[in-house]
Amino acid sequence: MAAARNGVIGAGGRLPWRIADDLKWFKRVTMGKPIVMGRKTFDSIGRALPGRDNIVVTRQHGWRAERVICADSLEAALLEAKARAEQVGADEICVIGGAQIYRQALPLAGRIYLTRVATDVEGEATFPVLNRDDWREVCAGGCEAGAKNDHACDFFILDRLQAPV
Repeated sequence: MAAARNGVIGAGGRLPWRIADDLKWFKRVTMGKPIVMGRKTFDSIGRALPGRDNIVVTRQHGWRAERVICADSLEAALLEAKARAEQVGADEICVIGGAQIYRQALPLAGRIYLTRVATDVEGEATFPVLNRDDWREVCAGGCEAGAKNDHACDFFILDRLQAPV
């Protein structure tokens, strides 16, 4: 999950930056694991991500996409993702957005992979505010702004201090 300093994660249905190193981090974190996303996030990506079971939450009856498992609720998506994770031996399920799905999933999360982008941007999609007292934060690297990165960023792993509800 990548967020600007002001919490913005999306603008106009797209990421408000281009950061190649964040995409590499995302791929490394999610590869081989089931990923859960909302339909708008899937539409912004435009295709199923290879090497992962793609599970899309949508209320649009009859919606389908190639190489995608559809679920009508986050709960149904997480049950499917858990079954898929057990089948492939994955130790995690990754929820990859968007804002509405993050809000629903956050109370259930035990770990967050966070890219903190060193900028403030305008946008309508935001990540929920975290209570920092609930999480232990470990810096896992970062990147500088440059030709392939619009902004500098830091990669964090946040582990919940108490088991999620």
